[in-house]
Amino acid sequence: MKARVSITLCFIFLFTAQAFCREAGAISKGVWVTVFSKERVLYSEDAVTKLVKVCKSAGINEIYLQVYQSGRAYYDSKIADRSKYEDILRISGQDPIDLLLKEAGKNKIKVFAWINILSLGQNARADIVNEFGEDVFTADQYLRLSGRARPNESDKYYLREDQIFLEPGDQRVAKYLISIAEEIVGRYPLLSGIHLDYVRYPMTVPFMPGARFMNYGLSYGYGKANIERFKEWTGLDPLKGLKSDKDYAKWDDWRRKQLNSLVRRISRRLKEKSANLLISAAVIPSAERAYTSMFQDWPYWLEDKIVDYVVLMNYTRDNQLFKEITRSSVAQRQQGKVFIGIGLHLMQDEPEAFLEQYKIAKTLSADGVALFSYDDLAPKLLEYLGKPE
Repeated sequence: MKARVSITLCFIFLFTAQAFCREAGAISKGVWVTVFSKERVLYSEDAVTKLVKVCKSAGINEIYLQVYQSGRAYYDSKIADRSKYEDILRISGQDPIDLLLKEAGKNKIKVFAWINILSLGQNARADIVNEFGEDVFTADQYLRLSGRARPNESDKYYLREDQIFLEPGDQRVAKYLISIAEEIVGRYPLLSGIHLDYVRYPMTVPFMPGARFMNYGLSYGYGKANIERFKEWTGLDPLKGLKSDKDYAKWDDWRRKQLNSLVRRISRRLKEKSANLLISAAVIPSAERAYTSMFQDWPYWLEDKIVDYVVLMNYTRDNQLFKEITRSSVAQRQQGKVFIGIGLHLMQDEPEAFLEQYKIAKTLSADGVALFSYDDLAPKLLEYLGKPE
């Protein structure tokens, strides 16, 4: 009996010590660097050097460098439209990604290739569209394409994202995106990982929680190939053949599985090339909304070890909301890590709001924070972040 009590007390002590160390110790810090950065990181050696210097001084140990956006490659690609990359070479005279990887490596800073997966921005003439046509776009239940380029009656009642999305249930789309990820990793072997973004269906406001409510809102996933594959697998027509809660659940689950499959296939291919490569994903902070409305089941990605960690885009000025989302999100940890994204761009004139959110993330034992974005790192914030923890 005494032995059992001793063992139990030992476990309690170790658990408490581990929790204390997590809270008291330093927290991992990442930063997003967009292709639209005013610092023009990809366009000069000086800009690369400055980025590394800033990160080192602020204790930032992960950089999410955007290299594929709106179907355009800002890296050395032989697959995607490389006109942006050619501009970079012309202006900088070298590949700045190679330079950044070397300089970051010397300073023990990880660099992730940040790629926008399903969003094409407003680029309706991306290479994949030129090759396969508009069939690769996802559509809503009225077969209208995503984005706002073609206004329709529903725009009086719903706010749609101003971006065109590809259909993840189209196998041509999946194959193309896997090839993009493989190419990036193959070309830049010094990368620490890949950072996946826009691995979801389009967002609408107000949001619709599942197919049962398809008469009262907008929902996506009705791309031509996706509908045909669903019919083949289930015998059901998602446009007019769903009659019961069971049918609606099958259609919702099917759409989630398309995203799960895409992330799994990308992760598996990249891990085969390099077992040490990390896979992270920027995700919708509310797990329930992500799951029911955009069919992004990121807690499952962690649980099934499809990704190494997620980075929540917890962008808000409301510190209490930030706290509640963070609290519920860190509880989702299974086999991976949960980083909390903080929207610096919303708090440029409120450094105290950022500091409060940073402290909240630490207190609630998040595995790390990620700052959006590099351009918004004001001197006062850099000074605070650089202090020993």
